[in-house]
Amino acid sequence: MGKDAVTGWVEHYERAWRGQDVGDLNRLFTEHARYMRSPYAEPLDGLDAIKGFWADPALFEMTATVLAADGPVGVVRVDVSYPEEHHEYRNLWVITFAPDGRAEVFEEWAYWPDKAYTVSDDG
Repeated sequence: MGKDAVTGWVEHYERAWRGQDVGDLNRLFTEHARYMRSPYAEPLDGLDAIKGFWADPALFEMTATVLAADGPVGVVRVDVSYPEEHHEYRNLWVITFAPDGRAEVFEEWAYWPDKAYTVSDDG
């Protein structure tokens, strides 16, 4: 997939998220997709598990930039903020795509301000 195709997938993801269109996830993820909310978290395996987790009615703002696209893999930097909740995140998404353009593996690396990003040796 090229950068334009990855950008199109991210735009589709954002539209579905904003619209809370869980049914549209069929066009974004394969039936047996693996959704990793963190590289170390237990993955959500399969489209039904992703649908159960994915819906979030909170208002958000999002900007995304495709950093790389190489074969079936795309890497995207995503900034998400929830103004009403005063939360913000900077994410890296590593997405492996099936030949039909849907995601087979979605791996999220989320970071947020004022949170430790290394193991502290004081505790």
